[in-house]
Amino acid sequence: MKMIQEFRAFAVRGNVIDLAVGVIIGGAFGKIVDSVVGDVIMPVIAWLIGGKLDFSNLFIVLGKVPENVPMTLDALKKAGVPLFAYGNFLTITLNFVILAFIIFQMVKIINRIKLQDEADSPPPPVPEDIQLLREIRDSLKK
Repeated sequence: MKMIQEFRAFAVRGNVIDLAVGVIIGGAFGKIVDSVVGDVIMPVIAWLIGGKLDFSNLFIVLGKVPENVPMTLDALKKAGVPLFAYGNFLTITLNFVILAFIIFQMVKIINRIKLQDEADSPPPPVPEDIQLLREIRDSLKK
């Protein structure tokens, strides 16, 4: 019974709930960003460079290729041929760079909006003790 109470106290603490919400929103946001990269940006970049922007089938054969095995990545992997398959790494790296740039731009926009909201909001009222000290200072100057 005590363990259940301790777990409940742990689970309802603000930090745990904030973390859970952040993970859930982050997962959903990750899907949105993946879609933007895969479905919007990558096709435009591929169109601009005049071809498919998928390097996943780039590889170097490191071993002997058996007869009657096509020279495709999947077929060579199934045949157990040692490969230096660098193309998938290039594709994932390029996707990461684009994704990081998009997230960077979004954070910049959000920060700009926050700064603008802070500038538009009125300054907080001066605490009473500070106001009294200012009045004393001003009266001493006179």
